[in-house]
Amino acid sequence: MSQSAPTTLTALSPLDGRYAGKVAPLRPLLSEFGLMHRRVQVEVEWFIALSDAGFDEFRPLSEASRGLLRGLVVRFSQADAQAIKDIEKTTNHDVKAVEYWLKGRFDGQAELSAAGEFVHFACTSEDINNTSHALMLRAARAEVMLPALDRLLERLGTMAHTMAALPMLSRTHGQTASPTTVGKEVANVAARLKAARATIAGVPLLAKMNGAVGNYNAHLAAYPMFDWEAFSRRVVEQQLGLTLNPYTIQIEPHDYMAELFDAMARANTILIDWSRDVWGYISLGYFRQRTKAGEVGSSTMPHKVNPIDFENAEGNYGLANALLGHLSHKLPVSRWQRDLTDSTVLRNMGVALGYTLLAHESLLRGLEKLQVDEVRIAADLDGAWEVLAEAVQTVMRRHGLPEPYEQLKAFTRDKPMSRELMQGFIAGLALPAEDKQRLIEMTPASYTGLAAALARRWA
Repeated sequence: MSQSAPTTLTALSPLDGRYAGKVAPLRPLLSEFGLMHRRVQVEVEWFIALSDAGFDEFRPLSEASRGLLRGLVVRFSQADAQAIKDIEKTTNHDVKAVEYWLKGRFDGQAELSAAGEFVHFACTSEDINNTSHALMLRAARAEVMLPALDRLLERLGTMAHTMAALPMLSRTHGQTASPTTVGKEVANVAARLKAARATIAGVPLLAKMNGAVGNYNAHLAAYPMFDWEAFSRRVVEQQLGLTLNPYTIQIEPHDYMAELFDAMARANTILIDWSRDVWGYISLGYFRQRTKAGEVGSSTMPHKVNPIDFENAEGNYGLANALLGHLSHKLPVSRWQRDLTDSTVLRNMGVALGYTLLAHESLLRGLEKLQVDEVRIAADLDGAWEVLAEAVQTVMRRHGLPEPYEQLKAFTRDKPMSRELMQGFIAGLALPAEDKQRLIEMTPASYTGLAAALARRWA
Protein backbone atom coordinates (compact mmCIF):
# COMPACT_ATOMS: atom_id res chain seq x y z
CA MET A 1 0.00 0.00 0.00
CA SER A 2 1.43 3.37 -0.96
CA GLN A 3 1.86 6.02 1.71
CA SER A 4 -0.65 8.85 1.56
CA ALA A 5 -2.23 11.48 3.79
CA PRO A 6 -4.24 9.95 6.65
CA THR A 7 -7.97 9.61 6.06
CA THR A 8 -10.82 8.21 8.11
CA LEU A 9 -10.21 4.91 6.31
CA THR A 10 -6.54 4.77 7.32
CA ALA A 11 -6.90 6.14 10.85
CA LEU A 12 -5.39 3.85 13.45
CA SER A 13 -8.04 4.76 16.04
CA PRO A 14 -11.70 4.29 15.11
CA LEU A 15 -12.40 7.51 17.01
CA ASP A 16 -10.60 9.32 14.19
CA GLY A 17 -11.88 6.93 11.55
CA ARG A 18 -15.22 5.14 11.52
CA TYR A 19 -16.61 7.13 14.46
CA ALA A 20 -14.97 10.49 13.77
CA GLY A 21 -18.23 12.34 13.27
CA LYS A 22 -19.77 11.00 16.46
CA VAL A 23 -17.00 12.33 18.72
CA ALA A 24 -16.36 15.57 16.82
CA PRO A 25 -17.47 17.83 19.71
CA LEU A 26 -14.50 16.63 21.79
CA ARG A 27 -11.90 17.14 19.11
CA PRO A 28 -11.26 20.89 19.53
CA LEU A 29 -11.22 20.49 23.31
CA LEU A 30 -9.10 17.41 24.04
CA SER A 31 -6.83 17.13 21.00
CA GLU A 32 -3.28 18.43 20.78
CA PHE A 33 -4.81 21.53 19.22
CA GLY A 34 -6.97 21.89 22.33
CA LEU A 35 -3.94 21.54 24.58
CA MET A 36 -2.02 24.20 22.62
CA HIS A 37 -5.03 26.50 22.78
CA ARG A 38 -5.23 26.25 26.56
CA ARG A 39 -1.48 26.68 26.94
CA VAL A 40 -1.74 29.97 25.08
CA GLN A 41 -4.65 31.00 27.33
CA VAL A 42 -2.67 30.25 30.50
CA GLU A 43 0.48 32.01 29.29
CA VAL A 44 -1.58 35.07 28.32
CA GLU A 45 -3.43 35.27 31.65
CA TRP A 46 -0.22 34.81 33.67
CA PHE A 47 1.49 37.53 31.60
CA ILE A 48 -1.42 39.97 32.03
CA ALA A 49 -1.59 39.26 35.76
CA LEU A 50 2.14 39.92 36.14
CA SER A 51 1.64 43.34 34.56
CA ASP A 52 -0.85 44.13 37.32
CA ALA A 53 1.36 42.84 40.14
CA GLY A 54 2.95 46.23 40.85
CA PHE A 55 6.50 45.41 39.69
CA ASP A 56 8.60 48.41 38.65
CA GLU A 57 9.92 46.46 35.68
CA PHE A 58 6.48 45.57 34.27
CA ARG A 59 3.77 48.20 34.44
CA PRO A 60 0.07 47.46 33.79
CA LEU A 61 -0.66 46.74 30.17
CA SER A 62 -2.88 49.02 28.14
CA GLU A 63 -6.37 47.89 27.22
CA ALA A 64 -5.25 47.62 23.61
CA SER A 65 -2.46 45.19 24.53
CA ARG A 66 -4.78 43.16 26.74
CA GLY A 67 -7.27 42.95 23.90
CA LEU A 68 -4.59 41.86 21.46
CA LEU A 69 -3.38 39.13 23.83
CA ARG A 70 -6.79 37.77 24.68
CA GLY A 71 -7.70 37.97 21.02
CA LEU A 72 -4.92 35.46 20.33
CA VAL A 73 -6.81 33.05 22.58
CA VAL A 74 -10.26 33.73 21.16
CA ARG A 75 -9.09 33.47 17.56
CA PHE A 76 -6.59 30.64 18.05
CA SER A 77 -6.60 28.60 14.84
CA GLN A 78 -5.19 25.43 13.38
CA ALA A 79 -2.68 27.61 11.55
CA ASP A 80 -1.53 28.99 14.90
CA ALA A 81 -1.22 25.48 16.30
CA GLN A 82 0.79 24.40 13.27
CA ALA A 83 3.09 27.39 13.70
CA ILE A 84 3.76 26.29 17.28
CA LYS A 85 4.36 22.76 16.06
CA ASP A 86 6.89 24.06 13.55
CA ILE A 87 8.77 25.88 16.33
CA GLU A 88 8.76 22.67 18.36
CA LYS A 89 10.77 20.99 15.59
CA THR A 90 13.64 23.23 16.69
CA THR A 91 13.04 23.45 20.44
CA ASN A 92 12.03 19.80 20.86
CA HIS A 93 9.96 21.17 23.74
CA ASP A 94 6.26 21.79 23.28
CA VAL A 95 5.69 24.37 26.03
CA LYS A 96 8.80 26.37 25.10
CA ALA A 97 7.46 26.45 21.55
CA VAL A 98 4.29 28.13 22.85
CA GLU A 99 6.39 30.71 24.70
CA TYR A 100 8.40 31.52 21.58
CA TRP A 101 5.26 31.67 19.43
CA LEU A 102 3.62 34.09 21.85
CA LYS A 103 6.70 36.32 21.95
CA GLY A 104 6.65 36.27 18.17
CA ARG A 105 3.17 37.84 18.24
CA PHE A 106 4.78 40.86 19.97
CA ASP A 107 6.65 41.97 16.84
CA GLY A 108 5.71 45.55 16.06
CA GLN A 109 4.05 45.98 19.48
CA ALA A 110 6.46 48.13 21.49
CA GLU A 111 4.67 47.79 24.82
CA LEU A 112 4.55 43.99 24.61
CA SER A 113 8.03 43.57 23.19
CA ALA A 114 9.53 45.56 26.05
CA ALA A 115 8.02 43.08 28.52
CA GLY A 116 8.75 39.95 26.50
CA GLU A 117 10.82 38.24 29.18
CA PHE A 118 7.81 38.21 31.50
CA VAL A 119 6.21 35.62 29.23
CA HIS A 120 6.46 32.31 31.13
CA PHE A 121 8.10 34.20 33.99
CA ALA A 122 9.14 31.90 36.89
CA CYS A 123 7.05 29.10 35.40
CA THR A 124 7.93 25.48 34.93
CA SER A 125 6.31 23.77 31.97
CA GLU A 126 4.00 21.90 34.28
CA ASP A 127 2.57 25.17 35.60
CA ILE A 128 1.25 25.71 32.08
CA ASN A 129 0.35 22.10 31.36
CA ASN A 130 -1.57 21.27 34.52
CA THR A 131 -3.74 24.36 34.24
CA SER A 132 -4.29 23.64 30.57
CA HIS A 133 -5.40 20.08 31.28
CA ALA A 134 -7.83 21.34 33.91
CA LEU A 135 -9.25 23.87 31.46
CA MET A 136 -9.59 21.17 28.81
CA LEU A 137 -11.46 18.91 31.21
CA ARG A 138 -13.68 21.76 32.38
CA ALA A 139 -14.76 22.52 28.82
CA ALA A 140 -15.21 18.85 27.90
CA ARG A 141 -17.25 18.19 31.03
CA ALA A 142 -19.48 21.25 30.73
CA GLU A 143 -19.90 21.41 26.96
CA VAL A 144 -19.98 17.76 25.92
CA MET A 145 -20.01 15.06 28.59
CA LEU A 146 -22.66 16.42 30.98
CA PRO A 147 -25.00 17.43 28.13
CA ALA A 148 -24.70 13.88 26.74
CA LEU A 149 -25.67 12.46 30.14
CA ASP A 150 -28.51 14.97 30.34
CA ARG A 151 -29.90 13.74 27.02
CA LEU A 152 -29.87 10.20 28.36
CA LEU A 153 -31.51 11.31 31.60
CA GLU A 154 -34.21 13.15 29.69
CA ARG A 155 -34.95 10.08 27.58
CA LEU A 156 -35.00 7.80 30.61
CA GLY A 157 -37.28 10.21 32.44
CA THR A 158 -39.73 10.22 29.54
CA MET A 159 -39.73 6.43 29.45
CA ALA A 160 -40.20 6.19 33.20
CA HIS A 161 -43.24 8.45 33.12
CA THR A 162 -44.95 7.13 29.99
CA MET A 163 -44.58 3.50 31.08
CA ALA A 164 -44.97 4.10 34.81
CA ALA A 165 -48.07 1.88 35.13
CA LEU A 166 -47.22 -0.74 32.49
CA PRO A 167 -46.85 -3.98 34.49
CA MET A 168 -43.94 -6.26 33.71
CA LEU A 169 -42.73 -9.57 35.08
CA SER A 170 -39.52 -9.25 37.05
CA ARG A 171 -36.77 -11.80 36.83
CA THR A 172 -34.45 -12.34 39.76
CA HIS A 173 -31.65 -14.84 39.08
CA GLY A 174 -33.26 -15.15 35.65
CA GLN A 175 -36.40 -16.69 37.17
CA THR A 176 -39.93 -15.28 37.32
CA ALA A 177 -40.32 -12.94 40.29
CA SER A 178 -42.65 -10.35 41.79
CA PRO A 179 -43.95 -8.03 39.07
CA THR A 180 -42.81 -4.46 38.58
CA THR A 181 -43.58 -1.88 35.92
CA VAL A 182 -41.48 -0.97 32.92
CA GLY A 183 -41.40 2.65 34.05
CA LYS A 184 -40.18 1.76 37.54
CA GLU A 185 -37.28 -0.24 36.13
CA VAL A 186 -36.31 2.73 33.96
CA ALA A 187 -36.66 5.08 36.93
CA ASN A 188 -34.21 2.90 38.88
CA VAL A 189 -31.58 3.51 36.22
CA ALA A 190 -32.38 7.22 35.96
CA ALA A 191 -32.00 7.66 39.72
CA ARG A 192 -28.61 5.96 39.72
CA LEU A 193 -27.45 7.96 36.71
CA LYS A 194 -28.61 11.26 38.20
CA ALA A 195 -26.52 10.60 41.31
CA ALA A 196 -23.51 9.66 39.19
CA ARG A 197 -23.93 12.79 37.09
CA ALA A 198 -23.95 14.94 40.22
CA THR A 199 -20.68 13.35 41.33
CA ILE A 200 -19.07 14.06 37.95
CA ALA A 201 -20.28 17.65 37.98
CA GLY A 202 -19.15 18.20 41.56
CA VAL A 203 -15.48 17.26 41.21
CA PRO A 204 -13.40 20.46 41.69
CA LEU A 205 -10.79 21.00 38.99
CA LEU A 206 -7.45 21.82 40.61
CA ALA A 207 -4.39 23.60 39.31
CA LYS A 208 -1.07 24.93 40.56
CA MET A 209 1.25 27.76 39.49
CA ASN A 210 4.09 27.35 41.99
CA GLY A 211 7.21 26.51 40.04
CA ALA A 212 9.64 23.67 39.58
CA VAL A 213 8.94 21.72 42.78
CA GLY A 214 5.93 23.55 44.19
CA ASN A 215 7.72 26.02 46.48
CA TYR A 216 7.86 29.27 44.45
CA ASN A 217 11.69 29.07 44.50
CA ALA A 218 12.35 31.11 41.35
CA HIS A 219 9.51 33.49 42.10
CA LEU A 220 10.99 34.49 45.43
CA ALA A 221 14.49 34.70 43.99
CA ALA A 222 13.23 37.44 41.68
CA TYR A 223 10.79 39.21 44.04
CA PRO A 224 11.42 38.00 47.60
CA MET A 225 8.89 40.31 49.26
CA PHE A 226 5.99 39.54 46.95
CA ASP A 227 3.08 37.29 48.06
CA TRP A 228 3.38 34.77 45.26
CA GLU A 229 0.94 32.28 46.75
CA ALA A 230 -1.86 34.87 46.87
CA PHE A 231 -0.94 35.99 43.35
CA SER A 232 -1.02 32.42 42.05
CA ARG A 233 -4.41 31.86 43.68
CA ARG A 234 -5.81 34.95 41.95
CA VAL A 235 -4.63 33.78 38.55
CA VAL A 236 -5.82 30.21 39.00
CA GLU A 237 -9.16 30.96 40.61
CA GLN A 238 -10.22 34.40 39.39
CA GLN A 239 -8.73 34.52 35.91
CA LEU A 240 -8.86 30.85 34.96
CA GLY A 241 -11.84 29.71 37.04
CA LEU A 242 -10.12 26.70 38.59
CA THR A 243 -9.26 25.80 42.21
CA LEU A 244 -5.72 26.27 43.54
CA ASN A 245 -3.94 23.28 44.98
CA PRO A 246 -1.35 24.78 47.37
CA TYR A 247 0.52 21.52 48.07
CA THR A 248 2.21 19.97 45.06
CA ILE A 249 5.47 18.65 43.70
CA GLN A 250 6.42 19.77 40.20
CA ILE A 251 3.11 18.38 38.99
CA GLU A 252 -0.36 18.89 40.36
CA PRO A 253 -0.81 15.39 41.82
CA HIS A 254 -3.83 14.54 39.63
CA ASP A 255 -5.94 13.21 42.48
CA TYR A 256 -8.86 15.30 41.25
CA MET A 257 -8.44 13.75 37.81
CA ALA A 258 -8.61 10.29 39.34
CA GLU A 259 -11.77 11.33 41.19
CA LEU A 260 -13.30 12.69 37.98
CA PHE A 261 -12.38 9.66 35.88
CA ASP A 262 -13.63 7.29 38.57
CA ALA A 263 -16.92 9.18 38.63
CA MET A 264 -17.22 8.92 34.86
CA ALA A 265 -16.44 5.21 35.00
CA ARG A 266 -19.15 4.75 37.64
CA ALA A 267 -21.73 6.35 35.34
CA ASN A 268 -20.50 4.16 32.50
CA THR A 269 -20.85 1.04 34.65
CA ILE A 270 -24.46 1.94 35.44
CA LEU A 271 -25.11 2.27 31.73
CA ILE A 272 -23.38 -1.03 30.93
CA ASP A 273 -25.82 -2.63 33.36
CA TRP A 274 -28.75 -0.91 31.63
CA SER A 275 -27.51 -1.76 28.12
CA ARG A 276 -27.37 -5.44 29.04
CA ASP A 277 -30.83 -5.33 30.61
CA VAL A 278 -32.38 -3.71 27.54
CA TRP A 279 -30.61 -6.26 25.35
CA GLY A 280 -32.27 -8.96 27.44
CA TYR A 281 -35.70 -7.32 27.26
CA ILE A 282 -35.38 -7.15 23.47
CA SER A 283 -34.50 -10.84 23.48
CA LEU A 284 -37.64 -11.57 25.55
CA GLY A 285 -39.72 -9.55 23.11
CA TYR A 286 -40.67 -6.88 25.63
CA PHE A 287 -39.20 -4.26 23.32
CA ARG A 288 -39.12 -4.11 19.55
CA GLN A 289 -36.75 -1.89 17.62
CA ARG A 290 -38.06 0.63 15.15
CA THR A 291 -36.66 -0.32 11.76
CA LYS A 292 -35.26 1.94 9.08
CA ALA A 293 -35.68 1.30 5.35
CA GLY A 294 -32.55 -0.12 3.78
CA GLU A 295 -30.88 -1.25 7.01
CA VAL A 296 -29.77 -4.88 7.27
CA GLY A 297 -29.81 -6.84 10.52
CA SER A 298 -28.02 -9.97 9.37
CA SER A 299 -26.14 -10.73 6.18
CA THR A 300 -27.87 -14.11 5.92
CA MET A 301 -31.03 -14.02 8.09
CA PRO A 302 -33.39 -11.40 6.65
CA HIS A 303 -35.78 -11.41 9.60
CA LYS A 304 -33.25 -10.15 12.15
CA VAL A 305 -33.10 -6.72 13.73
CA ASN A 306 -30.08 -6.94 15.99
CA PRO A 307 -29.76 -4.79 19.15
CA ILE A 308 -26.52 -3.33 17.83
CA ASP A 309 -26.83 0.07 19.50
CA PHE A 310 -26.91 -1.53 22.94
CA GLU A 311 -24.08 -3.91 22.04
CA ASN A 312 -21.99 -1.01 20.70
CA ALA A 313 -22.73 0.99 23.83
CA GLU A 314 -21.66 -1.88 26.09
CA GLY A 315 -18.45 -2.46 24.16
CA ASN A 316 -17.45 1.19 24.06
CA TYR A 317 -18.27 1.73 27.73
CA GLY A 318 -15.92 -1.17 28.43
CA LEU A 319 -13.13 0.42 26.39
CA ALA A 320 -13.74 3.76 28.07
CA ASN A 321 -13.62 2.27 31.55
CA ALA A 322 -10.40 0.41 30.81
CA LEU A 323 -8.78 3.72 29.84
CA LEU A 324 -10.41 5.71 32.63
CA GLY A 325 -9.23 3.10 35.10
CA HIS A 326 -5.65 3.35 33.89
CA LEU A 327 -5.77 7.15 34.02
CA SER A 328 -7.17 7.01 37.54
CA HIS A 329 -4.60 4.52 38.81
CA LYS A 330 -1.54 5.87 37.04
CA LEU A 331 -1.83 9.65 37.10
CA PRO A 332 -1.57 10.17 40.89
CA VAL A 333 1.75 8.26 40.93
CA SER A 334 4.95 10.21 40.18
CA ARG A 335 8.48 9.30 41.23
CA TRP A 336 9.87 11.79 43.75
CA GLN A 337 9.19 15.35 42.60
CA ARG A 338 8.61 14.53 38.92
CA ASP A 339 8.72 11.92 36.24
CA LEU A 340 7.27 12.10 32.75
CA THR A 341 5.11 8.98 32.77
CA ASP A 342 2.00 11.11 33.22
CA SER A 343 2.73 13.22 30.14
CA THR A 344 2.07 10.59 27.50
CA VAL A 345 -0.85 9.14 29.47
CA LEU A 346 -2.57 12.53 29.74
CA ARG A 347 -2.59 12.79 25.96
CA ASN A 348 -5.17 10.00 26.00
CA MET A 349 -7.82 11.81 28.05
CA GLY A 350 -9.64 12.51 24.81
CA VAL A 351 -9.59 8.83 23.88
CA ALA A 352 -11.17 7.80 27.19
CA LEU A 353 -13.83 10.48 26.99
CA GLY A 354 -14.27 9.81 23.29
CA TYR A 355 -15.24 6.19 23.87
CA THR A 356 -17.53 7.34 26.68
CA LEU A 357 -19.26 9.84 24.40
CA LEU A 358 -19.52 7.27 21.62
CA ALA A 359 -21.21 4.85 24.02
CA HIS A 360 -23.61 7.54 25.29
CA GLU A 361 -24.66 8.34 21.73
CA SER A 362 -25.11 4.66 20.81
CA LEU A 363 -27.24 4.05 23.89
CA LEU A 364 -29.39 7.10 23.25
CA ARG A 365 -29.89 6.10 19.63
CA GLY A 366 -30.94 2.62 20.75
CA LEU A 367 -33.38 3.94 23.36
CA GLU A 368 -35.00 6.21 20.79
CA LYS A 369 -35.70 3.19 18.56
CA LEU A 370 -37.46 1.16 21.26
CA GLN A 371 -41.14 0.29 21.01
CA VAL A 372 -42.76 -1.56 23.88
CA ASP A 373 -44.70 -4.77 23.06
CA GLU A 374 -47.51 -4.64 25.61
CA VAL A 375 -49.11 -7.84 24.30
CA ARG A 376 -45.94 -9.85 24.82
CA ILE A 377 -45.39 -8.40 28.28
CA ALA A 378 -49.00 -9.13 29.28
CA ALA A 379 -48.73 -12.70 28.02
CA ASP A 380 -45.64 -13.30 30.15
CA LEU A 381 -47.43 -11.98 33.20
CA ASP A 382 -50.49 -14.13 32.59
CA GLY A 383 -48.27 -17.18 32.35
CA ALA A 384 -46.68 -16.58 35.75
CA TRP A 385 -49.41 -16.94 38.37
CA GLU A 386 -46.85 -18.52 40.68
CA VAL A 387 -45.52 -15.03 41.48
CA LEU A 388 -48.61 -14.43 43.63
CA ALA A 389 -47.31 -17.03 46.07
CA GLU A 390 -45.36 -14.26 47.78
CA ALA A 391 -48.48 -12.19 48.34
CA VAL A 392 -50.56 -15.14 49.54
CA GLN A 393 -48.01 -16.46 52.04
CA THR A 394 -47.41 -12.94 53.40
CA VAL A 395 -51.12 -12.42 54.11
CA MET A 396 -51.24 -15.90 55.67
CA ARG A 397 -48.34 -14.90 57.95
CA ARG A 398 -50.25 -11.80 59.04
CA HIS A 399 -53.16 -13.91 60.19
CA GLY A 400 -51.13 -16.65 61.82
CA LEU A 401 -51.99 -19.50 59.45
CA PRO A 402 -49.69 -22.51 59.85
CA GLU A 403 -46.55 -22.85 57.70
CA PRO A 404 -47.58 -20.36 55.00
CA TYR A 405 -44.24 -20.37 53.19
CA GLU A 406 -44.01 -24.14 53.23
CA GLN A 407 -47.59 -24.54 51.99
CA LEU A 408 -47.01 -22.24 49.03
CA LYS A 409 -43.66 -23.86 48.30
CA ALA A 410 -45.29 -27.28 48.06
CA PHE A 411 -48.21 -25.90 46.04
CA THR A 412 -46.31 -23.90 43.41
CA ARG A 413 -42.99 -25.64 42.79
CA ASP A 414 -42.36 -27.97 39.86
CA LYS A 415 -45.83 -27.62 38.38
CA PRO A 416 -47.55 -25.26 35.94
CA MET A 417 -49.63 -22.64 37.67
CA SER A 418 -52.84 -21.02 36.43
CA ARG A 419 -55.42 -18.49 37.56
CA GLU A 420 -57.81 -21.28 38.47
CA LEU A 421 -55.28 -23.18 40.59
CA MET A 422 -54.11 -20.09 42.46
CA GLN A 423 -57.62 -18.80 43.10
CA GLY A 424 -58.74 -22.25 44.23
CA PHE A 425 -55.91 -22.42 46.74
CA ILE A 426 -56.81 -18.98 48.11
CA ALA A 427 -60.50 -19.88 48.36
CA GLY A 428 -59.65 -22.75 50.69
CA LEU A 429 -57.71 -20.61 53.17
CA ALA A 430 -59.12 -19.62 56.56
CA LEU A 431 -58.65 -15.91 55.97
CA PRO A 432 -60.92 -12.95 56.72
CA ALA A 433 -63.35 -12.44 53.87
CA GLU A 434 -61.96 -9.04 52.87
CA ASP A 435 -58.37 -10.25 52.62
CA LYS A 436 -59.41 -13.43 50.84
CA GLN A 437 -61.41 -11.47 48.25
CA ARG A 438 -58.50 -9.06 47.69
CA LEU A 439 -56.17 -11.98 47.02
CA ILE A 440 -58.66 -13.69 44.71
CA GLU A 441 -59.01 -10.51 42.65
CA MET A 442 -55.25 -10.04 42.48
CA THR A 443 -53.46 -10.86 39.21
CA PRO A 444 -49.79 -10.84 38.29
CA ALA A 445 -50.43 -7.59 36.39
CA SER A 446 -51.99 -5.89 39.43
CA TYR A 447 -49.39 -7.11 41.92
CA THR A 448 -46.90 -4.27 41.41
CA GLY A 449 -46.85 -2.51 44.78
CA LEU A 450 -45.77 1.12 44.58
CA ALA A 451 -43.99 0.68 41.26
CA ALA A 452 -46.21 3.03 39.27
CA ALA A 453 -46.17 5.73 41.94
CA LEU A 454 -42.40 5.54 42.27
CA ALA A 455 -41.96 5.81 38.52
CA ARG A 456 -44.31 8.79 38.24
CA ARG A 457 -42.55 10.49 41.14
CA TRP A 458 -39.19 10.33 39.43
CA ALA A 459 -37.96 13.71 38.24
